[in-house]
Amino acid sequence: MNKFQLSISLSFLMLFGLTENILAQNKNSAKKESIKKEMIGQVGGEDVFQYTLQNKTGMQVQLITYGAAITNIVTPDKDGKMSSVVLGFDSLSQYASNDNSLMGSTVGRVANRISDKKFTLDGKEFTLSSDIHGGVNGFDKRVWKAREISKKNDPAVEMTYLSKDGEEGFPGNLSVSVTFTLKNNNDLVIDYKATTDKATPLVLTNHTYFNLSGGKETKALNTELTVFADQFLEFKDGSMPTGKILNVKQTPFDFTSPKMIGKEIEKVQQYTNGYDVTFVLRNQTGKLSLAAKAYEPLSGRELEVYTTEPGVVFYSGNWLSEKVKGRNNVPYTKNGAFCLETMHYPNSINTPAFPNTVLRPNEIFTSQTIYKFLVRK
Repeated sequence: MNKFQLSISLSFLMLFGLTENILAQNKNSAKKESIKKEMIGQVGGEDVFQYTLQNKTGMQVQLITYGAAITNIVTPDKDGKMSSVVLGFDSLSQYASNDNSLMGSTVGRVANRISDKKFTLDGKEFTLSSDIHGGVNGFDKRVWKAREISKKNDPAVEMTYLSKDGEEGFPGNLSVSVTFTLKNNNDLVIDYKATTDKATPLVLTNHTYFNLSGGKETKALNTELTVFADQFLEFKDGSMPTGKILNVKQTPFDFTSPKMIGKEIEKVQQYTNGYDVTFVLRNQTGKLSLAAKAYEPLSGRELEVYTTEPGVVFYSGNWLSEKVKGRNNVPYTKNGAFCLETMHYPNSINTPAFPNTVLRPNEIFTSQTIYKFLVRK
């Protein structure tokens, strides 16, 4: 058994989705900010904890220390009905299995792609375990440490991980923290911070899959998407960027005004399996700015994504399979959810023209992303 195989206590093989039954039992109770912590099992002999954050409106967010992952987000629709708006699993064993397509995970040390699994930094070449998402055992497959932190009336959890020098082929001992804060205006704020003792590339993101219908739609193709970007990264097979930046106009990648995800997806599917594209955001200042909006007409839910990052990857759930069953034993479906991954551009370490992704000793990396949940009546 390797250290990433499971050792899970049967007593904790419980559903960790926030079901509508639980919500119904509590709907008449007074809402207040809270954090609940419980141990849900082990991975590789390490205890894994689940945190449930609730704000005074009744919105709830669940997190687990395996992969520093968002496992559930429960928000109201236009009629006030609470339901989950993200994909997830019922058990820790599923999160730690090959069925898990980075569900809600924190992704690093370098999210997305690095060509040929190699890069050269300060004259030295490094070879990685994989060309994608931080390696074979990236941050999404690690058990993080966590602690509750005090942020006025906003429940928050800080998760930390030490990525050791040489892990997955990357240089330097990298200390990473990700803080999740649930605010009373239904903002979920994600703050990233990192330091290193050797120069290393760093690209962090969160890989949550959204379906804003709350279970009313099995696919997310009717969701209207707006991305505040006039350019995107040209890519080749496997979604690897070529290094060229193209204009979105007169392409199926034009989401400068609201457009259903499914409207032009067949044009993209002529040469790839769907949308998996990096947008070059209009805001390149490093200051927090609106990056994207998604609106689901059936539920009335709207998601706004703010970030300090220069790019956002839009992924249309192209590889979700009905062979895999998610929360409440419901099979996934292709295009059944979408991701909006705020981040620096893929393969930046091998593309000098792209914004810098190298973190050096005595520097502090910081980044913030906000998922704001709204309702249109």
